[in-house]
Amino acid sequence: MSSITISSNPKILGGTPCFAGTRVPVKTLFDYLEAGDSLDVFLDQFPSVKREQAIAVLEESRRALLAA
Repeated sequence: MSSITISSNPKILGGTPCFAGTRVPVKTLFDYLEAGDSLDVFLDQFPSVKREQAIAVLEESRRALLAA
C-alpha cells in the first residue's frame, strides 16, 4: 500500500499501521465495517482520515484477497 495511505512508526502506537498523518489504526476501519457501520460513520468518527485514504485501503485489500 502506498506510503501516502498508511504509515508505521515504532514511536506511534508501537508501529501499528495507521492512516498516514493520523494516529488512527487501519484495523479500526475494518472493525467498524465488521460491526456493520458504514464508511461514512467511520469517517464521521475519525475526521482526520480522508475518504480517499479509506477507499485506497479497501481497494488494496480487495486486490490482495483476489490475487490470493
